[in-house]
Amino acid sequence: MPKRSPGPADGPSQRQRRVAEEIRHALAAVLSRADFRDPDLAGAHVTVTEVRASPDLKHMTAFVSGLGRAVPEAQLRALRRAAPFLRGQIAKAVRLRYAPDLHFQPDTALDYAMKIDAAMRQPEVARDLGPRPAEGPDATEPEA
Repeated sequence: MPKRSPGPADGPSQRQRRVAEEIRHALAAVLSRADFRDPDLAGAHVTVTEVRASPDLKHMTAFVSGLGRAVPEAQLRALRRAAPFLRGQIAKAVRLRYAPDLHFQPDTALDYAMKIDAAMRQPEVARDLGPRPAEGPDATEPEA
């Protein structure tokens, strides 16, 4: 049987993951220097939690958070405005054939995890997740 090439349903390839991680590190280094002219980014503490690469590696989506809290909308807009500058910085830091276009999205994974945790702690859910009592006629009789 011929080997099929990985498709989008198979998830990102090893190369996509490796390049995305390199971009994440380079982007985090640029953001930590904080040498921006934009007043919305001056003094901003932004963490790059994940970067996802398109199959052709020409587009990267960076998920950002504000050190445990949501990134303010003004900072997110400022990051999107600074994308061409950041693209140039990334091109210098990572050797790729093409400098990828950067797209910024807020990282909502922590909010989602906290919402699921709160749901799991509700008494109705905890009751359903607990150990079930033994069933059947022998369940009430102690063993001798």
